[in-house]
Amino acid sequence: MPQILNHLAIIMDGNRRWARNRGIEVLKGHHRGADTLIDISQTAINQKIEWLTVFAFSSENWQRPRAEVRGLLELMKRFVTAQSEDLIKNDIRLRVVGRRDRFSSELQQSIADVELRSSLNTGLNLTVALDYGGRQDIAAAVAQIAHEVETGLLSAPQVNDDLLKSRLSTKVLPPVDLLIRTGGEKRLSNFMLWDLSYAELMFSDKHWPEYATTDLLSAIDEYYKRDRRYGGSTGEIHHIRMVQSDLA
Repeated sequence: MPQILNHLAIIMDGNRRWARNRGIEVLKGHHRGADTLIDISQTAINQKIEWLTVFAFSSENWQRPRAEVRGLLELMKRFVTAQSEDLIKNDIRLRVVGRRDRFSSELQQSIADVELRSSLNTGLNLTVALDYGGRQDIAAAVAQIAHEVETGLLSAPQVNDDLLKSRLSTKVLPPVDLLIRTGGEKRLSNFMLWDLSYAELMFSDKHWPEYATTDLLSAIDEYYKRDRRYGGSTGEIHHIRMVQSDLA
């Protein structure tokens, strides 16, 4: 049996296709997708999952039609503002990872306000990736470390996995245990490349707006049936965990 599902990550794909299949505006698909996120977050809470990270807007999404991007950014601002009270009430801590400098000052302020107001919450850690790219995140971390070595703040022998992780925008997030991607595509799309190193991967043909609580529960059930070996044998992993437990 795998370790407890502590960190669930989701690539919320298929909003546009869901809308087009129904002959409605693309932005209505994104609005429906936002409602799905609320439902799935509650399911995560019910399942005692401590960390939920979702891919909402990639660094590549700026290439979409201008009207769609404008509508998406407006939806983000409204979602953050409208859900702020529910986040506080439900003991959810919101974090946003990715660039913010390309967002309007209003959106940046809305995000900062909710992050601050929810910072003392101890329930679900909800992280939303906005204007985020995994490669870009790693490259920025490496550039920062290189600067620190160059200026004498670090020496080259100090550079290791833990140090690099500490320079990522996802530095406070634990490793991902399970990644779910909806929409029928089977790729990572530059999402959390460092943190997905040993994650279990699952893909759903359902578009994100139609992904339901029952779908997530089925995925969780499948997760617990898998044997996570992290590159070793089951016996080796069990031995490592026993040693770690004895040292704790």
